[in-house]
Amino acid sequence: MLHILLGRAMTGWVQGAFQSYSSSAAAAQPQRALEENAVTEPERQECPVCAYNEWDPLEEVIVGRAENARVPPFTVEVKANTYEKHWPFYQKYGGQSFPEDHLKKAVAEIEEMCNILRMEGVTVQRPEPMDWSFEYNTPDFTSTGMYAAMPRDILMVVGNEIIEAPMAWRSRFFEYRAYRPLIKEYFRKGAKWTTPPKPTMSDELYDQDYPIRTVEDRHKLAAQGKFVTTEHEPCFDAADFIRAGRDLFVQRSQVTNYMGIEWMRRHLAPDYKVHIISFKDPNPMHIDATFNIIGPGLVLSNPDRPCRQVEMFEKAGWTVVKPPTPLIPDDHPLWMSSKWLSMNVLMLDPKRVMCDANEHTIHKMFENLGIKTIKVNIRHANSLGGGFHCWTTDVRRRGSLESYFH
Repeated sequence: MLHILLGRAMTGWVQGAFQSYSSSAAAAQPQRALEENAVTEPERQECPVCAYNEWDPLEEVIVGRAENARVPPFTVEVKANTYEKHWPFYQKYGGQSFPEDHLKKAVAEIEEMCNILRMEGVTVQRPEPMDWSFEYNTPDFTSTGMYAAMPRDILMVVGNEIIEAPMAWRSRFFEYRAYRPLIKEYFRKGAKWTTPPKPTMSDELYDQDYPIRTVEDRHKLAAQGKFVTTEHEPCFDAADFIRAGRDLFVQRSQVTNYMGIEWMRRHLAPDYKVHIISFKDPNPMHIDATFNIIGPGLVLSNPDRPCRQVEMFEKAGWTVVKPPTPLIPDDHPLWMSSKWLSMNVLMLDPKRVMCDANEHTIHKMFENLGIKTIKVNIRHANSLGGGFHCWTTDVRRRGSLESYFH
C-alpha cells in the first residue's frame, strides 16, 4: 500500500510540475534563448591532442620554461634523488633561485630550441610563467615551488587523453597550475583530461629514514626494491612511462610507486597494456635517460643501466642500441641528472631526431641508423634536470594506434 501511495504522490507531483512548466513556458522563452546562446555544444573538429608513441611525425609540442626556477628544498625525497656531491648545493640554495647567470643562459637556450622546432614545422606551446618563490602550506607539509621546466614529468598524452601525473616531490605540488590554461583549451577542443588522485604527500609517503650514504647503498636498496617513496598512496611521474602504441613500459622508481603504476594499468585497460621493467640503476628516476624508445622496435638502452628484461624485447624482434658514453665535461654542473641526458632525445619523426649539438659520437650513432640529427645546444638547461625529451611533452603526433610488441 505504501508504494502505491508513493506512486500516486509522485505521479501527482510530475503532473503538477509539467502543468506549471507548460503554463509558464511562453514567459520563459527569452530567458531560455539567452541560456541556449550561452551554453552550446563544442564544434565538431579534429581533436588537437593525439599521440600513441614516441616517434610518429610530431605536429605540436609543449616546451617547458626555465623562468623563475627555484632550487627545491632539501627534503628526504630530494636527497634520495640527488648525488652526495650536490648535497651542499641544495643545503645552501634550497628554496632560492638557481644561479642567476646560469638560469639566463638556460632560458636563452630553450628559446632557441623552440625556434628550431618551429623551423622544423612543429607548433610550440608554453606553460604560463609563474612565481615559484611563494611558500605554501597544506595540512601535511610546507614547501616552496620549483619550476615548470619539464612538462614530460607531469603530463602524458595517451591517444586523445592528457593525463596529469600525481608527482611525488612536495616542491612540485602546484606545478600543474602553469599548464592549466593550455589543458583547458585542449579540453574545450575535444581532448580528454584526466587527473589521478592527488597525493597528500604526508610524511607516510616517504621513508623518513631512507639509508643513503654511498652509491653502493643505492644499488643495494634499488636491487631490493626499496625506494624513498612508500606505498602509502598512488604517485608517479609521467616521465617514468614510455609509449609504444598499445604497450607502455614503466619502472618503479624513487618517484613512481606500485600503487601509481596499478592506477595507470587499470585506467588504461583494456586498450593498453602497462609493463613493469627494471634496470641496474642505483637511482631510478625517469626512464627516458635509461631506456628511450625511438622507433617501431628500436630502443636506446643505457649500457651503464642495463635492462633486466632486455631478452623480452630481443625475443619480440626489437633492435636494442647501446648509445656511446656521453661527452659532457665532468666540471659542468648537473644538479638534478646524470650525463646520460645525451640519450634523452626527442624524435621529430622516425628519420629526424633533436639531440645535443656537443655529443658528436651520438650524432654518428644516429647517422648509422639512418636518422638525421637536428643539433641544438641546451647544456645550461641540462643542469636543471633534463634533456630534449624531458623539456617537452608531445601533444600531437600524426599516426594511428598500433601494436609493436608481441
